[in-house]
Amino acid sequence: MRLHIASDHAGFELKQALEAHLVSNGHDVVNHGAFGYEPADDYPAFCFACAEAVVADPGSLGVVIGGSGNGEQIAANKVRGTRAALVWSQRTARLARQHNDANLAGIGAREHTTSEALAIIDAFIAEAFSGDERHQRRVDQVTAFETADRG
Repeated sequence: MRLHIASDHAGFELKQALEAHLVSNGHDVVNHGAFGYEPADDYPAFCFACAEAVVADPGSLGVVIGGSGNGEQIAANKVRGTRAALVWSQRTARLARQHNDANLAGIGAREHTTSEALAIIDAFIAEAFSGDERHQRRVDQVTAFETADRG
């Protein structure tokens, strides 16, 4: 599977560990930055690039990493076609995929140990959208709102 990843300075170390972990598990990983540790960098551009790549690459998934994951998830969701979920446990990661067809996960590097974060992202990647009618209906409602011309 192709996975797009991005982080700011707060998530840089976890992103490096995640990339190595994913590659060792046979995934194709595309890094959208930060490409070096820069304590004053800003997350939005990295998250926009990651989300745009996920949307342009059907079947791929993405992960954005920051201190809490909140800002990164918000930024990613500004890209049309992105369904980014803040994941903080294996259960929320699985539910994001099962119920919301999330195509991108936001996670906080300061909120988890590296092993916890890797397990959460593994759960996100391993899960599929359930396709249940009620979940699809809700995803369709969100997509319709997102794409509507409201003047």
